[in-house]
Amino acid sequence: MTTTEQPPAVRAFGTEVGALVCVGLALLVSWGGFLVLVAGRVVPGWGMGAGFVLGGLLLLRLGAVASRAGSREGVRRVPRWALVTAAGVGGAGVLFAAAGDLLNEAEYYVLEPAGPGGCRVVVRETSFLVIGNGEAYRTGFGGLGWRVGGWTVDDGYRPIRAGTYELTWGYGGGVLSVGGTGTDPVVRSDLPLINCD
Repeated sequence: MTTTEQPPAVRAFGTEVGALVCVGLALLVSWGGFLVLVAGRVVPGWGMGAGFVLGGLLLLRLGAVASRAGSREGVRRVPRWALVTAAGVGGAGVLFAAAGDLLNEAEYYVLEPAGPGGCRVVVRETSFLVIGNGEAYRTGFGGLGWRVGGWTVDDGYRPIRAGTYELTWGYGGGVLSVGGTGTDPVVRSDLPLINCD
């Protein structure tokens, strides 16, 4: 072992802390209103969260291998119950978010035209029973998108799927307008000016 190399048990503690950080990030991206646009394809927050949970499990496995290679005496450890609980909560959070997309028949759309500097608007439309919902996300550099607004439509109507929307870009940003029909009106909308700065 060189002087810059850490003992295996210390590396194991580092991987345990890294695993906890991964689980925290999994919950944040799954439930925090994020998504990623990669090569024109949308990766929902729960998809990113699943990647973080898998990364955390991989770190735990690496930590277990490292801790077997050396002495554990005098080295701080994250309690096993904390690791198991965190992994369970993170995994359950990702599963619940994915189940929400499945049960609400979520559809994701990348809207045209693109804004200045490659800024894109991505929409998630869902419907459950007699209510349709939509969420608009703004994606910028790197494809990371966050929720900027949404709407609710009567009778499960989906304005983006039906083509009853308009996206325009001007000096101050983008404006997304969604419309319903005479029998399926938009009952709530909080779509702001979409700023790409």
